[in-house]
Amino acid sequence: MPHAPHAPRTTTAIVAHGAGDLRVETVTVRAPAPHEAVVSVAYGGICGSDLHYWRHGAVGESVLRAPMVLGHEVVGTVLRPAADGSGPAEGTPVAVHPATHEPTTVRFPGDRPNLSPGVRYLGSAARFPHTEGAFAGEVVLPAAMLRALPPGTDLVAAALAEPAAVAWHAVAQAGDLTGRRVLVVGSGPIGALAVAVAARAGAGEIVAVDLHDRPRRIAAEAGATRTLDAADTEAVAAVDADVVIESSGNHRGLASAIRGATRGGTVVMVGLPPLGDQPVQVAYAITRELRLVGSFRFNDEIDEVIAALADGSLAVGPVVTHTFPAAEAHRAFAVAADASVSGKVLLAF
Repeated sequence: MPHAPHAPRTTTAIVAHGAGDLRVETVTVRAPAPHEAVVSVAYGGICGSDLHYWRHGAVGESVLRAPMVLGHEVVGTVLRPAADGSGPAEGTPVAVHPATHEPTTVRFPGDRPNLSPGVRYLGSAARFPHTEGAFAGEVVLPAAMLRALPPGTDLVAAALAEPAAVAWHAVAQAGDLTGRRVLVVGSGPIGALAVAVAARAGAGEIVAVDLHDRPRRIAAEAGATRTLDAADTEAVAAVDADVVIESSGNHRGLASAIRGATRGGTVVMVGLPPLGDQPVQVAYAITRELRLVGSFRFNDEIDEVIAALADGSLAVGPVVTHTFPAAEAHRAFAVAADASVSGKVLLAF
């Protein structure tokens, strides 16, 4: 008798079907191409973009047109290495760089591939068909995305490698922080990680700002020398910071960042506000000759982050506040959406 064909492998995944429609589903694990590896996912961090797809069915102009697996902040172990021999070997613990690059005719600086419109990001509806994410028990990923973790690296800490790389890139936009006074506006996960990165970079003083007490406490544990209530705009304006990292992503935060910067200072804008005009007193930036700098995602900074996590010089532990089994994704997303009670929320697969 002929042998029956092998049944396709399946795994549990977190899938967004539309606004308010998040499902824990069983999905098929597709067969990998020669340059792809199969990764057993250990943890996935819930990002603001994941929350937007869940709550609104869109992130800005990236609108869900079909069900999509969420997630781009993941760590795990190589279950099946790439058949072409590229990438880490079986059993290697890995973090994931979620970007791939496709050719484009649009101009961008060659040394800054994060600015290329040809970038595809895991768990993104920017294009159709959508780029599936990695919130699943097993995922098939290009081996080039995988970053081997040094022996002994804590997987929970490594789950923050991707957002920490966003913060690392943002802090680097300001230049040398040695001995400088840094103001971080918005102490959610990216802001708290920016505090940790700034502390590692030798900042002399770090003032963290948020509307809620819990994020301010997390920022203090991550390295902030003092914290302020965002509602106290006069106190924020009086900080007189050499460098400001704006990570709140709203116009009020940006206004506070501009007012809180010293004359001739630098404001790095990493928080992404909604599309459209933003009411901000730009006159302050002009008359004080502020340097306003955008910061978008990252390039290879994730490699530096992984090294810093491995040697213990980047302390991200306080930023993780909750871990939920993947089966409790609805509860996890609800907690992650409440900035007053949570920092980074992880899903355990």
